[in-house]
Amino acid sequence: MPAIQNVGIVGSGAAGLTAAILLAEGGLDVEVLERTDGPSTVGSGITLQGNALRVFRELGVWEQMEDQGFPFSTLGLRAPDSDGTVLAVLDDQRTGGDDLPATLGMYRPELARIVRDRAEEVGVSIRYSSAVVEVVDHPEHVDVVLEDGTTRSYDLLIGADGLHSAVRQAIGIDVEPQPTGMGIWRAFVPRPAEVVQTDLVYGGPCYIAGYCPTGPDSMYAYLVEAAQDRHSERDSHLMAELAAGYGGPWRQIQSSLEQGAPVNYTKFTAHLVEGAWHRGRAVIIGDAAHSCPPTVAQGVAMAVEDAAVLAELLLRADSFDESILQEFHDRRVPRARKVVESSVQLGQWMLDGKKDADVPGLMAGVSALVSVPA
Repeated sequence: MPAIQNVGIVGSGAAGLTAAILLAEGGLDVEVLERTDGPSTVGSGITLQGNALRVFRELGVWEQMEDQGFPFSTLGLRAPDSDGTVLAVLDDQRTGGDDLPATLGMYRPELARIVRDRAEEVGVSIRYSSAVVEVVDHPEHVDVVLEDGTTRSYDLLIGADGLHSAVRQAIGIDVEPQPTGMGIWRAFVPRPAEVVQTDLVYGGPCYIAGYCPTGPDSMYAYLVEAAQDRHSERDSHLMAELAAGYGGPWRQIQSSLEQGAPVNYTKFTAHLVEGAWHRGRAVIIGDAAHSCPPTVAQGVAMAVEDAAVLAELLLRADSFDESILQEFHDRRVPRARKVVESSVQLGQWMLDGKKDADVPGLMAGVSALVSVPA
């Protein structure tokens, strides 16, 4: 019998629902607390590497994801010229194993729906409009005080509530994401027929111009620049002006932007909680514990790996003490640190204009690490 019987999870994103599914399948009662008033229906695209797909397959949702997304196993490099000249098409590392594609592009809200449906299927309860304001630890349980004044009690609380985690703050971990100096435009647009993989352009008006197909007719495109205060962050015409500096598929992307395709602009941040990720019977995972720019496309993968490792340790233990949570931390920190530091380093090389940086070596090192199951 598992060491704990009921678990509260704060946050209904990928990390929270992955932990919820695995723990519920292991026989635990699981309740997810979500501060918003319902499922999110907004977002653009997401790039999922093979090691993330390995975890989603464990959840039993891979076939649905493959059907709804766009799998591929190559990476294109294009020149920052008027034709978008293809420089190379490379076989990408299959970090989830040879039986999974290297990458899957998806529409983010569709991924959220698939995982949420699976959670509800295995008996997870999702409680909306449940913002956390206080966490009170006790020897045998943990209490969570919600914004509406009610209190929920659990054997264990998992904070999977993102970059600005209320649980992280409530348990006294004084770490916040810090800016890295870069910003990113993202747009969800129709997919040109020639886009069958992620293609990257280094240089031109921005540091990186890229896109990822997300379905038969859709993709998301992104432009990475030095961070700026973009007061009109949803103005697609600003992104269109930058897109005009690129050729090939970017011509159609530019046209979509000029017609008002939805865009957003965010600044890159990063953090890693170096000390313990828990206090008593409360523990943080995913973006609450570590985050990085999307330059190596490992953010979601690291989050769902956290959830899978924590669930594994909890379900195999026949008694609970904080050594389980310390083992979780010790197992995850080296991997998370490598991804965070590599993601930040890649951006810093661009900001510094370093022409001889070993980008292939950095990327190969990350791929080799995450190819080993967590």
